[in-house]
Amino acid sequence: MMHGLSIGASRTCSVTEEFQQYGIDAPGHILVVEDNAEMGRSLAALVRLFGHTVEVVESGRRALHTVLARPPDLIILDVRLPDIDGYTVCASLKRDPLTWPIPIIMVTVEHEHDAHLRGIEVEADGYLHKPVDARELEIRLRVLVRAKRRHERMERAEDVIFALARTVEAKDAYTEGHLQRMARYAVAIAERMGLRGSELIAVQYGAFLHDVGKVGIDEIIIRKGGPLTPTEYRTMQQHAVIGARIVQPLRLSAAIGPIVRHHHERWDGHGYPDGLAGDAIPLGARIVAVADAFDAMTTQRPYNRVISFAEAVERLQAGAWIYWDARIVAVFVDWLSQTGQISA
Repeated sequence: MMHGLSIGASRTCSVTEEFQQYGIDAPGHILVVEDNAEMGRSLAALVRLFGHTVEVVESGRRALHTVLARPPDLIILDVRLPDIDGYTVCASLKRDPLTWPIPIIMVTVEHEHDAHLRGIEVEADGYLHKPVDARELEIRLRVLVRAKRRHERMERAEDVIFALARTVEAKDAYTEGHLQRMARYAVAIAERMGLRGSELIAVQYGAFLHDVGKVGIDEIIIRKGGPLTPTEYRTMQQHAVIGARIVQPLRLSAAIGPIVRHHHERWDGHGYPDGLAGDAIPLGARIVAVADAFDAMTTQRPYNRVISFAEAVERLQAGAWIYWDARIVAVFVDWLSQTGQISA
């Protein structure tokens, strides 16, 4: 038995057998964050035994620096560290869009229920107690690294979907830069409404991809300079439904899909495609709807004249509780004021 680690009576299969059995394409690179040097060496030895490469650091700040310099496939994170605790490290990594997909297993000597709750709160992906059971660690590493590989494959699908969104934007000269502005506005609102981590990323992606379904709409309709006929308008409305289907391969599709599908719903229930009303409209869709309306009013489009930010704000406020959630309008207007884009 290694110090702090329990091997138990279970048989350890060969690395090759395990990878083949569970379909893992390749071993992972594991970062161990442990201030106890002996414990760190013991964990590292086990991780190597299971076929992975490993790096060990002894502090929270060093861990954050290392993750940015060389993102690992998984982090084994001790709760008790000499500078910043493991919960703080985990929360920081899960807030960052660049690092939130990295699985984190938290390790501690604590057994209190509150410790588990804190781990859940900071979005840890697993929780182990010292002495660490080697078999349990092996299985957790295998499962979470495999999930990381799946995530990476999904990222490649995301690249295709985001390329489609840019293709849609390129079809219409009037919407140049629209996606970037939409994402910026929507994230500003979402942050001020307390959204964090994956919820915030879902809003950002939803804003960027809200019109991706227009890839399935006839370009003649998209480029039309005048009002749409009733038939053309019904066809255009389908872009929300098409878009929701397109984003299904995304890892956050459960959160992004409703934003894409429902960003044209109205607070009073007279929107499309499903006629949702009030709080029945997903929060992300309500946020994107406000951002979309503001950008449409303040940039050149074939169907309207450009108006000032101040006038657009007045229209948003006038349409609150009719078209848009007034609480979201208020948050957005406050952000515009604080950032100096409109007069207070």
